[in-house]
Amino acid sequence: MAYGEKQGQNNIVFTRSDGTPLRLAYLNEKLNGLVKQHNLHPITIHGLRHTHASLLFEAGASIKEVQERLGHSDIQMTMNVYTHVTDTLKEQTAEKFQKYIEL
Repeated sequence: MAYGEKQGQNNIVFTRSDGTPLRLAYLNEKLNGLVKQHNLHPITIHGLRHTHASLLFEAGASIKEVQERLGHSDIQMTMNVYTHVTDTLKEQTAEKFQKYIEL
């Protein structure tokens, strides 16, 4: 990131040491090598991002916090992509409330 900022490209996260961007497939290729080497379940970089967001929700992060973390400019984008997670959390919230009422 430091190299990118020096060259006025602060939106580039992964660069070579000279500041030029990596090929789009590079990180997935490296990840695939690690997955095979350690006999892990196959996943892409984007899959890791999605998993991270889902775990944030499960940990109790708000939709706004996840939106900001992922860099979505519109909260609707976050809600549309992670509807399945938010639906599960809504169910859990309803169950918590039901248990509270039953006390």
